[in-house]
Amino acid sequence: MDNIIPFLIGHHDSKRNAPIGRDLILSAHSANYDMLTFPITTSHFHSRVLSVLSAAFSDASTNLDESSSRNAAPVAIEPLSPADTQLTPDESLNSIIGTTSSWIDLGSTDPIIADISRQVLRLELAYAAFCGVTHVVIYGPRQNSSCDVAAYARAVLNGLDQGPYMQLYIWTNTHSDPANIKEQVGDLASFARREYVHAHPQSDDSGGAFERWQAWDTIRSICSYSTRLNLALSIAKSLPTPSVLSRWYSEPVRILTLDSSTFRKNAKGYPALPLEHQEYILQLMRLKTQPWLLICDATTLNLPRSQPGEKNESNFPSLNQAANMPSVEGDPHLQYVRHLQTKRSGMNAMDQFGAGYQDYLQAPLQPLTVNLESVTYEVFEKDPIKYEWYERAIARALHDWIEQGKPTSNPDGRVVVAVVGAGRGPLVSRALKAAEDTGIDIDVWALEKNPNAFVLLQRHNETRWNGGVSLVKSDMRTWLGPQTNQNLSTIRKTYNIDPDGAEQAGSPQARTNPEDQNLSASSILMPQNNRYKVDILISELLGSFADNELSPECLDGVQHLLNPVHGISIPASYTAHFAPVAAPKLHADISLSMVNVNPTAAEIPYVVMLDQVDFLSTSTSPSSPVPHTAPSPTKPKTFASLLSKSSRQSSASAASNGTNKPTATPSIPTIYTAWSFHHPNHSIRSPPTANAHNARHCKFSFPVSNPGNCHGLGGYFETVLYPGVELSTNPLTMEEKSAGMISWFPIFFPLKLPIFLPEGGVVDVSMWRQTDDRKVWYEWLVEAYVLQGSRRIKVGSSELHSSEKEACLM
Repeated sequence: MDNIIPFLIGHHDSKRNAPIGRDLILSAHSANYDMLTFPITTSHFHSRVLSVLSAAFSDASTNLDESSSRNAAPVAIEPLSPADTQLTPDESLNSIIGTTSSWIDLGSTDPIIADISRQVLRLELAYAAFCGVTHVVIYGPRQNSSCDVAAYARAVLNGLDQGPYMQLYIWTNTHSDPANIKEQVGDLASFARREYVHAHPQSDDSGGAFERWQAWDTIRSICSYSTRLNLALSIAKSLPTPSVLSRWYSEPVRILTLDSSTFRKNAKGYPALPLEHQEYILQLMRLKTQPWLLICDATTLNLPRSQPGEKNESNFPSLNQAANMPSVEGDPHLQYVRHLQTKRSGMNAMDQFGAGYQDYLQAPLQPLTVNLESVTYEVFEKDPIKYEWYERAIARALHDWIEQGKPTSNPDGRVVVAVVGAGRGPLVSRALKAAEDTGIDIDVWALEKNPNAFVLLQRHNETRWNGGVSLVKSDMRTWLGPQTNQNLSTIRKTYNIDPDGAEQAGSPQARTNPEDQNLSASSILMPQNNRYKVDILISELLGSFADNELSPECLDGVQHLLNPVHGISIPASYTAHFAPVAAPKLHADISLSMVNVNPTAAEIPYVVMLDQVDFLSTSTSPSSPVPHTAPSPTKPKTFASLLSKSSRQSSASAASNGTNKPTATPSIPTIYTAWSFHHPNHSIRSPPTANAHNARHCKFSFPVSNPGNCHGLGGYFETVLYPGVELSTNPLTMEEKSAGMISWFPIFFPLKLPIFLPEGGVVDVSMWRQTDDRKVWYEWLVEAYVLQGSRRIKVGSSELHSSEKEACLM
């Protein structure tokens, strides 16, 4: 439990009227709260605004027609006076979250009400910024279809300019519910003139379950995904559907609010939360940026009295210091939430490996052109599953080689094993271990082009492998192949060196390369110019999208050294998979900062541990794809794979997509297979003189059940190392095939601009793997359609994105 960050919990009282200062802050801390909210303005200011509004409406001489008025505002609100606010610049404000007035209506359809509300918001934010308040909550748009959300968003956009260092939080409910509507005295909405209210009648469909999210989406879109605009999400007594909760999970939720009515009494009469509420809160609290919690209108703080002569200035604790203060008896709601923290499990291997890397964009590796550093290899080698699975695959291949009576390529009878791209040697060690466990002698060759890593391989050969590995410093594509030692040592065992044994019963039918079709088993076995073939070729060249680190090109270049009749490649095949996702944080990171450094940043596929993302195409059962080309869909083998955290779903270097989501989610993401590669590839000339055969294209239609924004594509892969041994970062199959693997994170193909996907529509995704024999790059296109009967009507399309300027060099 030492690695669990404590909850930061605040106290909110919607009727707070105690003066802000040392006594109030100490009262909150003594009650075991870490912070508290405080209204920026007082009831005096509220009364003053109501008086101005009432006077304007009753004065016939006042021109309230905005369209004909030359004034900035038909009704002007004077600046704040000392009676209008209790805030003053003070150290105690470090523990304060400011709240704007709940009685304003920024989205009013009455232009006067909307304008006065904007003035109030501007005055409050400007003064809070002056005082040094860095966190301010703004009450969200009203829960009715006549609310002008665009006008509300415009007011928030202007508000962001009032404090350049201030974080704003839009306080909204997870879903529309009449029970969430609370009437209050003096609400400006009640003063809206009838002609404006009637001009915007309520519609029969206010957006359904996603109405609150759509309002938020409008606000943050108009505010250009500002990183200073966040969410304060109210967890109500009844939760919405899992799909709605999953969508909120992908958004920048920085504050969770729990009203006293959300709690229920347990058997002992103490407040408690329903199980589904507990699970969702605990999932949100595992985010990279852990939200704060606000307990609302549960208790009133009792103010302590300062002793005579006691100074008001004091060193107030920071939020982290306050969170670690000793617990004391007090509000039972607070005690329960503190207890809820103890229900969190500690960090597992995936959490520890990915700590700090959630939704962190990284450029893919270019191992062919860049020599990796030792620390990079070390990260890969921490995987508890990957190399164990490789060892299993090697052991099975060795066992089958002998069982099926295949002839070995080395004249001395040993099975020839080559590890190409050996790095620091983990696969070499695993190959030696597999040979030892199966009792089969192997002739091991290790290739590495990185001169720095090669130094370490030589040391390992002396200290770990007893000189039993033949090392070659070379690019695998230029290697001439294993070579016999003229002074062969004594052979301990021989396996199937009789050429007649090449076609023993049970062995697979020979698949010959066209160029090698006249080669007999005996000619394969006999070395030519002291060189011979490789029986088992082992590599770990896969990237987050399977082929994005040029595994096909590398293995094609060395394939001619593989035994053309019986040669085995580990991996034997791999497939790339993808799905459209909502990823607002990643979009903001790219569009607001990265493009300023690199203009092509929005056309680079990134390796990223997907965490705050939401799948846009889901179903309650595996569905068949609507392909425009041949590839088949991925079908989930077990539902358990969907219950892991989004960061756990992918596998490490990035791992995951959609898991930190509520574990009760019944929907299954739609993830389709883009393309596949197989090794050895007997359909090509070896070595190949061109690379056109490695180009790929696919197009799929993804059904969309709920409205959402597509910010890009999440990419994964699956690989068959050897029949019966598979690895996967695909959220649908990873738990079944390689649970706990952390070596790869998913890949993310961004869109320059989000594409809105309407409810009940479809989204077409086209992808290309392109090559010009010098480099490899990807292109992708997203198109949105609505369905009207049998017709598809296009409502949006992205640009054709291309990573050619950041291509992988061959």
